[in-house]
Amino acid sequence: MNKKDVLTCDAAESAIVAVKNELLKRNKPAVIAVADDHGELLALLRMDGAPLQSVTVAMNKAYTAAREGKPTSEIGAKMRDPQKGYSIAYFGDGRYTGFPGGMPIVLNGQMVGAVAVSGLSGVEDMEMAQLGVETILKA
Repeated sequence: MNKKDVLTCDAAESAIVAVKNELLKRNKPAVIAVADDHGELLALLRMDGAPLQSVTVAMNKAYTAAREGKPTSEIGAKMRDPQKGYSIAYFGDGRYTGFPGGMPIVLNGQMVGAVAVSGLSGVEDMEMAQLGVETILKA
């Protein structure tokens, strides 16, 4: 039997709280999603004033980052490459996205999930998602 670390709902909640508190300090609303290693949702928060469409985008960012084990911004950059670029449709899954803001969580060399943020600029989404990942890894 292989032993595997599993992302808990308490860990997901700690990431949500850390990101929410930072966004409140900045007076910026967003949607925060945390997914397990299969990309399935563990926790979601749509802050007051966050765009409704950001709910689906955040869930898809978390799904993609967990399934691919890499930041969604990397997928987006590869798609836009002028010589080697490709359509996201080649993944064969409509939930995949290349928008920045989905970050994988790797613990002890194992993929355990992802944190994603949507509703801000791409750079801010990535920064806030990374804060969520760091919060989980410090616990």
